[in-house]
Amino acid sequence: MRRRTRLTNAFSKKWDNLEAAYSLWFAYYNFCRRHQALRISPAMEAGIADRIWSLNDLLGVN
Repeated sequence: MRRRTRLTNAFSKKWDNLEAAYSLWFAYYNFCRRHQALRISPAMEAGIADRIWSLNDLLGVN
């Protein structure tokens, strides 16, 4: 985790960009990615979503 923080801080000079990058990662992890042990997304397990989202759903692209 420290390596990712170090690389991300070097890449992103502004805290707003860093926050946006992490927000996209967390949204992708929770809504788009199928969890290996659960075999569904974490959002589906929590009852927030009814299906695994595509990247188009996450980004709001038609």
